[in-house]
Amino acid sequence: MRLTLLAGLVFMSTTPVLASDDVIGTETTFQSPNGLAERCVRIAQIPGGKYSSSDLKEETAFCQIDLYAPAVAVCPKTWSTSPGMMIYDVSDGNYAMDRTGFERNACSEGKSAKGLAKTDLAKFKPTMNASGTSGTFSPSALLYYHFSRYFDATVKVPVTVWRSMDAQMHLSEVARPGLSISGHNRSARMNNAGWQMLVAADQNPDKYSPTDELFTSDRQQIFGVLTSSPGHRYGSEINGTRKSGWGKGQNFDFQETPAFLALRSEKPLADAITDGLAKGARDPQIARDLGADTAPEQMVFWMKELSEIVVLDFIFSQQDRVGNIDFTPYYYWVENGEVKHKKAKHHEPGDASVPAQAKLIRRTNLNDNDAGGRVQYANFAKSTQMLEKLRHMSADTYQKLVALDQDLQSKGPLFEWVSASVGLNEGQIDQIVKNTSLATGILKATCEAGNLRFDLSPNEFFLTGAVVEQQIACGA
Repeated sequence: MRLTLLAGLVFMSTTPVLASDDVIGTETTFQSPNGLAERCVRIAQIPGGKYSSSDLKEETAFCQIDLYAPAVAVCPKTWSTSPGMMIYDVSDGNYAMDRTGFERNACSEGKSAKGLAKTDLAKFKPTMNASGTSGTFSPSALLYYHFSRYFDATVKVPVTVWRSMDAQMHLSEVARPGLSISGHNRSARMNNAGWQMLVAADQNPDKYSPTDELFTSDRQQIFGVLTSSPGHRYGSEINGTRKSGWGKGQNFDFQETPAFLALRSEKPLADAITDGLAKGARDPQIARDLGADTAPEQMVFWMKELSEIVVLDFIFSQQDRVGNIDFTPYYYWVENGEVKHKKAKHHEPGDASVPAQAKLIRRTNLNDNDAGGRVQYANFAKSTQMLEKLRHMSADTYQKLVALDQDLQSKGPLFEWVSASVGLNEGQIDQIVKNTSLATGILKATCEAGNLRFDLSPNEFFLTGAVVEQQIACGA
């Protein structure tokens, strides 16, 4: 295991010519059957980031996965729009230690094979932006993971690490089977197009451009990220009706959901919640998905999570957020003056292990974060003016954004991290700097006009039923 210290960033070029495998962090290496040294990199922590013990444990677990171990099986992900690789633990069950049998039989079903394995270990996602495919950029997921820890976000963003894989092993183990399986699914057109390109590129890396976004500098390995995507997909109550079609239309629909409407309200928090619920439920589909008696506590969680999503998506030029927001149910209650919570096993109340008064709260998971970071992507948070419409925000989120902008402008430690840690090129770095400056300017203007309330504190609201608005300097 090798550790490259973050302090060494100042001695490195901060503007690499191309996006690449030149990433910084703690490395673990594995040898492929062809003798290549594959790398798993726990990217160096972002300065000021708050990482939990479970974050670090999960990073470590990802970088302990030997893709060729007898107890590990890999399957092509042939559902949804982008190609990837699912990694399973087959140390127990019907396919115990039978990697070959699992890959031959379970993978060929063309769906998640978790039920046939002991469990799933991770998902590997490479970059894929060829013609006819769904936009995927692997450094994007790394940016979301680490920046969510910088912002100490309420929204749950999954742990993500960098990983390379022998291209010839990827070709035989994953890409060719993925092309075959996806070819039988008429609804998987973009997924199949991705597999076509991966097969061609694994055989000849020059087939994919820019090559350095997909292959290591020696052109012998493909790289991407390892992550996991727990959670359940929200309906129109958060993702919007999407009736206006892909692009700007569905992003405007997203802004007509109850929590987003509450964020847009200039009224105090309690009244904004009431308005958001009433206006959002005017749409029959949203009313059905929302259900009756949505708790104000749920709305405050949603409002804070959505405000964080908009900030992150604006900074990274995310083009594929709407329709891809998930949740995990938790029980929340107050005990001895403190907010307690426990992950719920089911979606309906009835867990005898929690107090009878516990509320079932859906906590938002931001799992699908692979369509940001590239200059070529459409920034729908920007083009549909989501930030301009916000009237409620957490003071902490605002202050961290202002501090981030100041650091990026002065080329401080955060700028050095962005420039050297995840393999971005000069244009991609510059885009993050410019978007952060623009986002800060938009929210500062709203603040200076007296139109931004710093009142999004879910725990305080859960404890007292209200939030005392914070008064902070707009330039803080």
